[in-house]
Amino acid sequence: MLIRTLIILGLMATGASAESVEAGRQIFLQNCATCHGINGRGDGPMTGALATQPPDLTRLTANNEGVFPMVRVVFRIDGRDPITSHGGPMPMFGHMLDGRSAALDAEDGTPILTSEMMVDLVSYLQTMQR
Repeated sequence: MLIRTLIILGLMATGASAESVEAGRQIFLQNCATCHGINGRGDGPMTGALATQPPDLTRLTANNEGVFPMVRVVFRIDGRDPITSHGGPMPMFGHMLDGRSAALDAEDGTPILTSEMMVDLVSYLQTMQR
């Protein structure tokens, strides 16, 4: 719990708010947990029906030399970088692009144009990292 609090405080210092993280958690539970599991470890109830198993989302930073792969995460969710799952592409969540525009900073500082909903989801995914 202390680690999660410290991560949330760190995100708040970089522009993500606790409200953004909580909104992202709700988005994750509604759209991602079926495949990725409630804790994001790739163990959701649909994994038995998938040709490609979902990755452990809590290891994104660890598997990317300690840097959260912002561009890859956003582009895979919104479909700009398609991947395959259950015999076809991972569902694209176009509805996450609706609403107010927002931007996230890529690993190199370049802005990634997206939506507030995506910012919320990515803010939550960052708190899941171990």
